[in-house]
Amino acid sequence: MYRKYIIGLFALYCTGTTMAQSLEQAKQLFQKGEFEQAKPIFQKLVKQAPSNANYNYWYGACCYETGAKEEAQIYLEKSAARKVIDAYRYLGKLYYDIYRFDDAVDNYEQHIEWLEKKKRSTETAETELEQIKQAARMIKGVENVTVIDSIVVDKSDFLKAYKISKESGTLYHDPTIAGTAYQTEMGNKIIYGNKDTEGKMQLYSRIRLLDGWSEPDPLHSLNEQGNVNYPFLMTDGITLYYASNGEGSLGGYDIFVTRYDSEDGSYLRPDNIGMPFNSPANDYMYAIDDFNNIGWFASDRYQPEDKVCIYVFVPNASKEVYDYENTNEQAIINAATLRSIRSTWTNENKVRAGKQRLAAVRYDKESEQKKKDFTLIIDDSTTYHTLNDFRSAEARKLYQQRQQKQKDYDSLRKDLSSKREQYAKGDNARKQNLTPAILELEKRTEQLMKEIDQMDIEIRNQEIKKLKQ
Repeated sequence: MYRKYIIGLFALYCTGTTMAQSLEQAKQLFQKGEFEQAKPIFQKLVKQAPSNANYNYWYGACCYETGAKEEAQIYLEKSAARKVIDAYRYLGKLYYDIYRFDDAVDNYEQHIEWLEKKKRSTETAETELEQIKQAARMIKGVENVTVIDSIVVDKSDFLKAYKISKESGTLYHDPTIAGTAYQTEMGNKIIYGNKDTEGKMQLYSRIRLLDGWSEPDPLHSLNEQGNVNYPFLMTDGITLYYASNGEGSLGGYDIFVTRYDSEDGSYLRPDNIGMPFNSPANDYMYAIDDFNNIGWFASDRYQPEDKVCIYVFVPNASKEVYDYENTNEQAIINAATLRSIRSTWTNENKVRAGKQRLAAVRYDKESEQKKKDFTLIIDDSTTYHTLNDFRSAEARKLYQQRQQKQKDYDSLRKDLSSKREQYAKGDNARKQNLTPAILELEKRTEQLMKEIDQMDIEIRNQEIKKLKQ
């Protein structure tokens, strides 16, 4: 009997030691941010001691960090009820993600209150709380917009899904810049995103001159907002939409609107355009096709890392918002999140007409792309798409030479990008070896671009001369 008692005590001691070792190991993994590895250990511990507030917090936090947010909620709520300090923050983040903003505010305020009692810094929590409060205000003014389609595409090539009319300008990716570019219908102005010397995405504009393009002009009044990219200028030439992940964003990139003040030559203070266009995910590349009355924007909400969803909607002539006080809370959340675009189909005629216009635009674009070999703007009323469009034999020959120069330029740019990447990853010896080649490639591409710009001018002049005969 005594022997069995000793064996039982020994077994209990070993079990306790194993649990202590597992807990210590899991806590170390948690502190390193290795939540996937820590999660099964905390799961086992919380099953063994379901009322332990700390086990519930750690497991709930691991669930949240690994994307199992529905599973996380019950454990975080249980640990917050037992006043685990950091559980309030995690539960606030979770409520924020599911658009329970008032609950998120309450939890963050309790989190900050406990931090103050423990004399710990509240700076990060207060910044996050301000973002949540902004979302809480924003959901009270969700725009009632009709979304007629949503298309999931590869993030790396998402602009192909945009089928805006030529009257609305052109959106494109340029291999020489890091962001997206917008060019006006006239071809006389470009606004684009590119990295500055510190690697931060900023907006720049360039104007078409008689002998080429102006130097890049930073949009200083907008570039103060963190990373800024994805510009689209309305046909009025004044209203500019773009995306930023800086101050005023709900999380990641948000879409903003501003207007150009011609008196002081700068853009006015931008406004966040609100929900459902913006969310805690990345939302960007808002574009309005005035000619067809169709709007587009991109969002990675609900999408894997390499995908993005393009939402197509019918723009309102003036902003229409849901009646927050007299509308079911879940209906407001459904409208704000766009989890189901069918929830926005409250006007059958608007949906039907919008879908018909969208189908026509897509058909026209597909037909247009089949016929076009290139796009060359000759003057305000003339644009060429094939070599047969040329009236001047000399201009046609020059354009064929220009096409070859463009191929040479593209090849050099590709080689330059490759060498720059090697330079960034290389050691000092490798960098010294690559420097002369990079400098030479930069010189050659710059010269080629100047030659291409000059040829464009000559081609247009020759063709305009022929057209006037």
